[in-house]
Amino acid sequence: MTTHNSQYSAETTHPDKQESSPEPTAADTTASNVSTTGNATTPDASIALNADATPVADVPPRLFGSFVEHLGRCVYGGIYEPSHPTADENGFRQDVLDLVKELGVTCVRYPGGNFVSNYNWEDGIGPRENRPMRRDLAWHCTETNEMGIDDFYRWSQKAGTEIMLAVNMGTRGLKAALDELEYVNGAPGTAWADQRVANGIEEPMDIKMWCIGNEMDGPWQVGHMSPEEYAGAVDKVAHAMKLAESGLELVACGSSGAYMPTFGTWEKTVLTKAYENLDFVSCHAYYFDRGHKTRTAASMQDFLASSEDMTKFIATVSDAADQAREANNGTKDIALSFDEWGVWYSDKWNEQEDQWKAEAAQGLHHEPWPKSPHLLEDIYTAADAVVEGSLMITLLKHCDRVRSASRAQLVNVIAPIMAEEHGPAWRQTTFYPFAEAALHARGQAYAPAISSPTIHTEAYGDVPAIDAVVTWDEQARTGLLLAVNRDANTPHTLTIDLSGLPGLPGLGTLALGKAQLLHEDDPYRTNTAEAPEAVTPQPLDIAMNATGTCTATLPAISWISVEFHG
Repeated sequence: MTTHNSQYSAETTHPDKQESSPEPTAADTTASNVSTTGNATTPDASIALNADATPVADVPPRLFGSFVEHLGRCVYGGIYEPSHPTADENGFRQDVLDLVKELGVTCVRYPGGNFVSNYNWEDGIGPRENRPMRRDLAWHCTETNEMGIDDFYRWSQKAGTEIMLAVNMGTRGLKAALDELEYVNGAPGTAWADQRVANGIEEPMDIKMWCIGNEMDGPWQVGHMSPEEYAGAVDKVAHAMKLAESGLELVACGSSGAYMPTFGTWEKTVLTKAYENLDFVSCHAYYFDRGHKTRTAASMQDFLASSEDMTKFIATVSDAADQAREANNGTKDIALSFDEWGVWYSDKWNEQEDQWKAEAAQGLHHEPWPKSPHLLEDIYTAADAVVEGSLMITLLKHCDRVRSASRAQLVNVIAPIMAEEHGPAWRQTTFYPFAEAALHARGQAYAPAISSPTIHTEAYGDVPAIDAVVTWDEQARTGLLLAVNRDANTPHTLTIDLSGLPGLPGLGTLALGKAQLLHEDDPYRTNTAEAPEAVTPQPLDIAMNATGTCTATLPAISWISVEFHG
């Protein structure tokens, strides 16, 4: 299995998913385990929103999206399990739907992912008993097609989410994309739209955002292409789709990760060629603690600083998009759709796939491929949740360019929600930082002035221990502060000054709402089906005065949220 070294010390050993933390060094293997002891007795950091602070941008609702791929038990046994006690008439699990609503997901990318590059969308429409069984080349499984776009549309209506629909650019392309567009969005009176009506959905689905393929730069992808090949293909498909519906928002495949040898140049080539009909370019990045098996201190510290990589990723892709705009003498900015991000322990999957490949190499095999097996079902730690909270802060601080994001994935597969077959559904540790941002980050996002001690990392050098973002809805007079302590060893006490919020003098005073802290003395502690609330946010000891100032202590490896209102 080939590895690729990244300019950001990232590497991958598996298609579609990147590992963005560096390999442990020799010194790491002898380091002591992570310690969270210590006390910060006086403030040593500060977060301030000055009176002249300008917002980054309005907070886009799509920033709180997620991802459902036909992979493992994300669909079958996740959102769809007709034999489950809570299943409705469509086979959708109500307990999972309830948690999706609680999570605050706004938009869901579907149906892939690698899966889409060998997928016939027509296989998933009409009566279930007439749908064909297919082999999924991406994950070596059997696809029953019990779920398809008709069913996912009905699920999204119940979940209250927008759909971001991906089309197959691997084995198909232009005609299939246009047919699917007519099927889902067309007014009755044409062949495909009438087929949708016959299948029980009279109204157009009004799907606006479309991903034109998935990770087409990856050699693991069915039908993968060179930058020039994909640029020509996406230009034709995007042009034709906008002839059909000019109001669509179209997403081109960006690089599969910063580790790809064409990272940056891929984006520039594709966006320069197809600039006129594109609105977004995709970004994909996954992170994990590469020393999790030995619990080495240095690798944990690198992992906690993963948002440094995401920040550089955003800057690189934004620069490539700007160069494409200039080459076309254009006026619009191509936005970023960070439609795969999160924590994924891909080394576990690599081991599983290596075993499969070794067995497959022994000759031809005729045994059936499994249906919805347990794949990529990571159980997340408290530290994983802190990192995801840090990554969400980064997305909010760059929401002028990142106008859409999909935390990958939603249920069971590297997901914040787990669902047991015929049993309960429960929240992973990563559920909480996402939900707090999705439910309460409104209005304008601000990057506050931060004064912080630094921490040393092997991957990124010396970086600030504290990071934070503020959102403020001036009309509703509600705000949110999210902050993280990325220091693996030392707590930090910070002063917070929100007196520069726009319109605050006219409000008179600020009042504290809910304030919470996510931290565990054991950063490797997890939630499980047997102990689903082992890790949950706890009340944060904080008091805010009328002018919006306060002091809070963040333990090592911790995340906080502070809701406030005028």
